[in-house]
Amino acid sequence: MNCCALFLNSTLFPITNNIKSVTFKNQSFFLRQSSIVSANLSTITKHKSLSSVHSNSLRVLEWDKLCDSVSSFATTSFGREATKAQLWTLNQTYEESLRLLEETNAAVEMYNHGGCRLDFTGIDVVLVKSAIQQARRSLPVDGNAAMAVAALLQHCETLQLNLKAAIKEDEDWYRRFMPLTEEIIGFVINRSLVKLILQIIDEDGSVKDSASPALKRSREQVRMLEIKIYQLMDSLIRSEKNETPFLEVSNIDGRWCIKSGADQLKGVKGLLLYSGSGRGSIVEPLSAVPLNDELQQARASVAKAEADVLSMLTEKMQIDLDEIEKLLNSIIQLDVVNARATFGLSFGGAYPDLFLPEGSGSSTSVVYPSGNKNANASYPIKREWTLYLPKAYHPLLLQQHRQNLQKARKDVSNATSDIRRKQQGEIMARKGEKDIDLPSLKMQVTALEQSHPVPVDFFVNHKTRVLVITGPNTGGKTICLKTVGLAAMMAKSGLYVLASQSVKIPWFDAVFADIGDEQSLSQSLSTFSGHLKQINDIRLHATSQSLVLLDEVGAGTNPLEGAALGMSLLESFAETGVLLTIATTHHGELKTLKYSNDTFENACMEFDEVNLKPTFKILWGVPGRSNAINIAEKLGVPSIIVDNAREVYGSASAEIDEVITDMERLKQDFKEYLEEAQHHMMLSKDLYENLLVARRKIMEHGTRQRLRKMREISEAAAMARSILHNRARQLRASAIQSSQPTPADKSQHALAINRQHTMAEYTEHPMAYKSASFIEDIKQTPSEKPQLPKVGDMVYVSSLGRKGKVLRLEPSKDEIVVQTGNMKLKLKLTAIEK
Repeated sequence: MNCCALFLNSTLFPITNNIKSVTFKNQSFFLRQSSIVSANLSTITKHKSLSSVHSNSLRVLEWDKLCDSVSSFATTSFGREATKAQLWTLNQTYEESLRLLEETNAAVEMYNHGGCRLDFTGIDVVLVKSAIQQARRSLPVDGNAAMAVAALLQHCETLQLNLKAAIKEDEDWYRRFMPLTEEIIGFVINRSLVKLILQIIDEDGSVKDSASPALKRSREQVRMLEIKIYQLMDSLIRSEKNETPFLEVSNIDGRWCIKSGADQLKGVKGLLLYSGSGRGSIVEPLSAVPLNDELQQARASVAKAEADVLSMLTEKMQIDLDEIEKLLNSIIQLDVVNARATFGLSFGGAYPDLFLPEGSGSSTSVVYPSGNKNANASYPIKREWTLYLPKAYHPLLLQQHRQNLQKARKDVSNATSDIRRKQQGEIMARKGEKDIDLPSLKMQVTALEQSHPVPVDFFVNHKTRVLVITGPNTGGKTICLKTVGLAAMMAKSGLYVLASQSVKIPWFDAVFADIGDEQSLSQSLSTFSGHLKQINDIRLHATSQSLVLLDEVGAGTNPLEGAALGMSLLESFAETGVLLTIATTHHGELKTLKYSNDTFENACMEFDEVNLKPTFKILWGVPGRSNAINIAEKLGVPSIIVDNAREVYGSASAEIDEVITDMERLKQDFKEYLEEAQHHMMLSKDLYENLLVARRKIMEHGTRQRLRKMREISEAAAMARSILHNRARQLRASAIQSSQPTPADKSQHALAINRQHTMAEYTEHPMAYKSASFIEDIKQTPSEKPQLPKVGDMVYVSSLGRKGKVLRLEPSKDEIVVQTGNMKLKLKLTAIEK
């Protein structure tokens, strides 16, 4: 799979802003032309109108500035131009947008890996393009251009080897680097061409002496002739110096001459090349003419030999010219992808969850999280949002703040260095120069570090089609609109969205915006008329997959008429099925639309009435209320003026403000309860996890105890069996040792021995006697012990099922000899019964 290759007209080089298309091979995509050629005049007119409303929307959203910011992260000149071209098109399909995001994410993974970063600063793409163009025309490739081609091939090979090494280390990187993996693995690199270029071209772009024998001979001849001419000139100057003191050797058009401060050289015979009154003269000595002629011929031979070497190199390059061209275009596109990824990493972007808006018309009602808190994973109902942007930043504000902070820190560093040098006496203070105010500069840095741009939270429910945002001037309403618009276009263009966590954002086919002063002097339109024309064009071109952003809708005219017109416009956008319309307004009447139409929702910019300044945060589900009269009262405006204003404002409006105040209070209470519930939920979660850990430890401890008990019982049983076997052998041996004692003596003797051994063994092995079955066997009485048969007794042989006569006893071996019929058998004592 190859990455996209950029085409300029019929070539493969994106060298100007006139780039018209970006071509992807295999699964890659074609970015379609933004203009569709048609013979139908009405279609052309409509398209021109669409282009106009699009360009106006991009302009007011400052998309061009964002494109410049992203392109600055590209490492090649063609990459910067191609990045601008790709971002500016904004006509990708949903599948194409997903593809771009996958590429960006793969580049981020490469950056995080560290060994496969897409850095192309060592490649001069302009010289590579020049080399390809020269080779296409069969012109000798310049040495510097050839070295640029070698650098391109070497860089591609290094990137390919690093990627293969990463995959060999962990196969999962192959998947994580997709779809860039197959493109880089598919690089075709002619290593022999690189070796040839490095053998014949020096680092400065000149052809090496060793490139060919003819070149080496010609250059040696040039050096020899230059030495001869230098020696000749030196001798002529020495001989003439007494008469003409100011003499020097000069090279005129490749011929060595003598330049004099005098108008004439009396002692040097030669060809006068220049003579001017009071300006000296230039003479080519006659003795130097043959050497100069020979030197010119030698230099021509050098030039021809160099041309022959470069022609040979060009022929070698022509064999792989198509592959070199593909590598160049792949590098340019990879540079575009790298610019998008580096931009997202630099500003802390998040991978957007981009989805198609079709089938997203769920009407499930959810409670909006407070805009003042981070809506994190504690809201598991992400699927309920059409737009989910937690802690989203305006990228240009973030960039501007970073630049200002860097400049302030640099000023502090420079001021510190200047003060140190002045103290050391390295530089003198200039007269009238002001002293450096280092504390003031440090305070500026501290102020900038503390005044970080405020992010906004945007949570738009599935059923919401029109969002009305109210709030004071300079409260951040316009910035909110631009933040949402830029986020939508960034996700569509394959960029990370600058938010604190993963965001959910629909794929919009277009973003239309009416923001700022649209007064058109060329069309004799007022500000109000300019806004109306732009809004009307938006209404005509917006679809069910569009995002519409309207700033101060209905402003610029009579308040009553403006409010009525604003309400009608917003209702028309809701009725025509536009996916999402976000409007800001000062008209209180627009706040009431939510209560008559379920597709409307209210939000307001929070205002700190204590400090009399906006917080730039959004309160969801609550319409904003007027703060002008209250602010005037707190600023010390006379009470009679404030009271009259409230009377003019009307009791009805005051009641509405009271209702809004109550709603804000309820909202604040809800937020506090929600935070408390989240806190208890986290505590419960921690306790639950601790209980699981304790349960696991108890089960592991119980298992270890059972295994230990089983091991002890097994050891005790083995010991008991051993003791019983020993006791049995001892009893049999003691019964036979006496010479026919009486049964009473035998019993008393066995009983005494039994008791002695039992007490000794119990003292030595107490665990063995805990088994009841073994203890009972040991406690048998003498009368219960088996008696040995005598010679001549009849016994029963259980294995034969017959009786036999005892012939001989061998107690020491625990054996007996029995005769049954004609057979004599030697048996164990256990094999017979009396």
